[in-house]
Amino acid sequence: VSTQATGQAAKSARTVVISGVPDGLLNNDVMADILVIHFQMAKNNGGDVEEVTYPTMKKGVAYITFEDPEVVENVLKKDEHRLEDKRLSRYYPLKVTRYCENVFGSVTSVLNMSIFKDQFVLEDLIQELKKNITALSFGHLQSNGHIFVQGPFPAIKLLKDFLLLKAKSLSEKDKSQENKPHQRPKRRLQQQRLSMETSNFTPDPAGEKQVVVLDTDVYHYMKYFFLKKFLVNYDVVISDITDGEITTVYLENARSRSGARQVLRVKEEIENQSIKLHNSLRKERIYLEGHTGDEKQKYKQACETVKSHYPCVLVIPYDTHIDIIGNSSEIFEFTKEV
Repeated sequence: VSTQATGQAAKSARTVVISGVPDGLLNNDVMADILVIHFQMAKNNGGDVEEVTYPTMKKGVAYITFEDPEVVENVLKKDEHRLEDKRLSRYYPLKVTRYCENVFGSVTSVLNMSIFKDQFVLEDLIQELKKNITALSFGHLQSNGHIFVQGPFPAIKLLKDFLLLKAKSLSEKDKSQENKPHQRPKRRLQQQRLSMETSNFTPDPAGEKQVVVLDTDVYHYMKYFFLKKFLVNYDVVISDITDGEITTVYLENARSRSGARQVLRVKEEIENQSIKLHNSLRKERIYLEGHTGDEKQKYKQACETVKSHYPCVLVIPYDTHIDIIGNSSEIFEFTKEV
């Protein structure tokens, strides 16, 4: 593990995510100062702040990094955080959670890149992967050719397909040159566009059937808000099998005539949407254990009532809990209203 990777891991352990920051009321620098003051105060179980990140890509969300990781535990223990300042007309409740890059399911893998070392400069190959598959996080390339990779399912699948194609092309070249004694020099990687449609490693040789593995919550959200409208224009049938946090989606052409191109197009759209949603969605959970049947029903009715004000929030009721999936700031406000 590189020193840089170790430092990043240590930083994430000292960082919390703040939701519910009032947006647009004050200058961003002023709001950042107010957040620092709040989380340095002893009455808020705070401590010395090393860094504040505000604004972020998510509306109403900030990141606070403390100098001491123990402060994170203390801040999380406080029942309620109220953001108060003379520059604010009222107090604002904040939600504080641990920092986590991937809230939804992601794949962690160790790649053995050593099989490519006689053909390519490995650093160039990895840089090309980083450039084309931005949803993946790459660790430090070790001397034995191993590298740590983490990211959402579709991005890992795309990485796998690309590397399999690359390995296959090398294998074919080796066969054609096996009678030639000269040694091949290492080649610098040529630009090669990554495309979902370039994969030859699909379940069906004709390309009329495809499989996509997704996080279950991401798939539910996509199915509700995206797939119904999108599939109107395609003769593609979708079926799914859910196993806990993972859902396997099967795509098949609806008619007997060849429709491989349509199936691949739908697969590509689903994978692209999945990666976007994986990075933007968050989930809140309302636990119903210990409540009577009437109380559970009241919670579910309250969710339905509040949902009319939040058209982009998905509510999934279960017997033991209710999951609320959507943008960070929206689901925080939604849960508070419920």
